[in-house]
Amino acid sequence: MMTEIVYVNLPGPEEPNPGMTGGELLHGFLAELHRAPNDDTRAFVNALCGKWNVRYREGKD
Repeated sequence: MMTEIVYVNLPGPEEPNPGMTGGELLHGFLAELHRAPNDDTRAFVNALCGKWNVRYREGKD
């Protein structure tokens, strides 16, 4: 059983920029999937997140 949880802080980067690290690119990619306009896509992403212990959390102001 996996016990490690990965948190994706929202909002993520809107666009890839030169010089971003792999982690920053992945962060932006996952944040964009979370913003998908299609309900079926969001449901699929949420199912994958549950399987891989990935959690999204909103940034605090």
